[in-house]
Amino acid sequence: MRNFILASLALLYGLLSFGQTKSVTVNYISNPIIVDGILDEADWAETEDATNFWQYFPTDSVQARNQTAIKFMFDDNKLYVGIRVESTGGNDYIIPSLRRDFRALGSDNITLMFDTFNDGANAFLFGTNPEGVLREALVSGGGTDIRGFTTSWDTKWVGETVKHDGYYIVEWAIPLSAFKFREGETKWRFNSYMFDTQDNERTTWTNIPQNQFIFNLAFMGDMIFEKPLGNSKSPISIIPYVNGLAGIDYENDDNFSEFKIGGDAKFTIGNSLNLDLTINPDFSQVEVDQQITNLTRFEINLPERRQFFIENSDLFADFGNARDANPFFSRRIGIAQDTSGNSIQNDIIAGVRLSGKLNNDFRIGILNMQTANDDKNEIAANNNTVLALQHKLFSRSNISAVFINRQTTSDKDFTTSEEEFNRVIGLDYNLANVDNTWNGKFFAHKSFTPGSGDNDYSAGARLEYSIKNWRARMSGVFVGDDFNSDLGFIRRTDIFKIDPQVEYLLFPKQGFINRHTFSVLPIVIWRPELDFELADYIIISSWRAELKNTGNLGATVRNRYTNLFSEFDPSRTGGIPLPANSDYTYTTFEAEYRSNNRHKFFYNIQTTAGEFFNGSIFTQRVDLNYRLQPYLFFSIQGRYDKIDLPEPYSDNDIWLISPRVDVTFSKKLFWSTLIQYNSQSANVGINSRLQWRFAPLSDLFLVYNDNYYTDDVFAPRFRSINLKVTYWLYL
Repeated sequence: MRNFILASLALLYGLLSFGQTKSVTVNYISNPIIVDGILDEADWAETEDATNFWQYFPTDSVQARNQTAIKFMFDDNKLYVGIRVESTGGNDYIIPSLRRDFRALGSDNITLMFDTFNDGANAFLFGTNPEGVLREALVSGGGTDIRGFTTSWDTKWVGETVKHDGYYIVEWAIPLSAFKFREGETKWRFNSYMFDTQDNERTTWTNIPQNQFIFNLAFMGDMIFEKPLGNSKSPISIIPYVNGLAGIDYENDDNFSEFKIGGDAKFTIGNSLNLDLTINPDFSQVEVDQQITNLTRFEINLPERRQFFIENSDLFADFGNARDANPFFSRRIGIAQDTSGNSIQNDIIAGVRLSGKLNNDFRIGILNMQTANDDKNEIAANNNTVLALQHKLFSRSNISAVFINRQTTSDKDFTTSEEEFNRVIGLDYNLANVDNTWNGKFFAHKSFTPGSGDNDYSAGARLEYSIKNWRARMSGVFVGDDFNSDLGFIRRTDIFKIDPQVEYLLFPKQGFINRHTFSVLPIVIWRPELDFELADYIIISSWRAELKNTGNLGATVRNRYTNLFSEFDPSRTGGIPLPANSDYTYTTFEAEYRSNNRHKFFYNIQTTAGEFFNGSIFTQRVDLNYRLQPYLFFSIQGRYDKIDLPEPYSDNDIWLISPRVDVTFSKKLFWSTLIQYNSQSANVGINSRLQWRFAPLSDLFLVYNDNYYTDDVFAPRFRSINLKVTYWLYL
């Protein structure tokens, strides 16, 4: 009887805490509001508070020690937000940088999320820190994965922050045109989270269990508008740019210069659809990719950083399996291979994208990009089209269809019949229940390529179950030997893969550890075309401890089997390769420690040692960070790999060293420099970027790039400097 009563109380607590529905009223006003961080207008005093925040860290079962109170008001054009954030930071707030779109982790801040279509799938995010630095982002996929968090999205809005003893006041004015919503809507779903790093507390308005991300959209309350929302059609935005470039190509003894003009235009159709146009786009100011030591047999998937491809990117990019069978990967557009097989930039002539909601249940995305001819490198012009349709099912699930077409638009002698076109059609079902205890994905795709075989399809399934102490996943994927997506990311074909996972989460009541996570993840891959011959397996057994001071400890054992169907150099440095049709069983051990990132100096250290194919490997990773807040952030990442293989295969010492300096002189002037030395590619790269935001979302960039060979002799390879100016106009 006693156990029954305790179980009933536990169930009741779960229903009350995580199943509660909170709401706040948004008052309609007609009086002007001055955004100054003071909240002295009379309308603020008559507005209801959204308060009674819950802890998310270090526990999720008690009310917040330091409370936050949020007020909302709106008029015909803007949403006004007034916030009082209690915090013990005083003059010691942690503000790593004055740069817009800062990361929440390791920084004092308050963040709000708005689910304007009440679908639990997508949200607009706005935040600020005690210095008044703003950030905005888009959250997609229900907030169930960090990949659905996109900070590259920009919109015009204003905010001010005033610090006081024991609290700070925030005041925002966000144009309603920054959101997308249905005309006549009276309710949005809403949640907020606050990081108080001095008191080591993270809190949320609606209670979120710790086994979910803090930005999970399953756990939100309601904001009720006092009158229906009207038409918030955005003004037309014109964003022209001018760019001048000069450089030296030492490999080909070529001095060059270039002058480009182009730009983007943004239109709103109704309240919920965006039409974006780009002409002669230039991405020279985009942050350079972080180099990676690649000891695998496969290509590495790097994130998209170009602004035009970001907004509503989940509509196009979230099909299939992100690791093994993603049919659309936007970085393929504007990149092609020259006659030597090197990846080079292929100019984009123009592009158009229509994306957004047709109604509360139906989203549409159309993307069309035209690339240019490059006769010198034998690259044909191509038209690249993606059509995506998504329909909401049940509370937070959806079914999506995609059509992808890459079509050659020029008649060149160097274009073969197999290169004329590539097409993919597919259907995906994305599952997410009300409280996200169940989520998953099921998909089936087929490609069409001239001259390909019949085994040109891929399919997969993933189903996850998550409660406070347990997480479990069943998943698998099949990629046919003839499946091909020229605009996708396909690591390899002819595979059948399963990768189930079980995790146990333990939350100690005492001690310095806040959470233990024990995990077992077996990954097994077969080759269907070879009578399901075993290709690879890896069994990953790990323990990770989240510390109450925000640090982390971890240990991992990886038991591997690799069957080489073709020869492979494990160091990828041009040594004698291991022979084809050979197989290897080997084990590595890994230990990692990440220090308390609330300190001015913090670091991450990771050591790996063990067997590697028919030899051994030792890997040491170090990440050192120091902030002289809020103006200077210095970091250096280093990785050393020592590979020992028996004769006649070569031993290798591979280094990757990447120091970075980030200086924020003010909220408008930033300078960052990244130096990357990679012995695997025998290259030193320098990227230095000065950015002056002279007007809202309008920038001047001065970017310097330098590359050097480091193989036999240290020699210059490529050098350039470019000046780019963009200006955001509202019409």
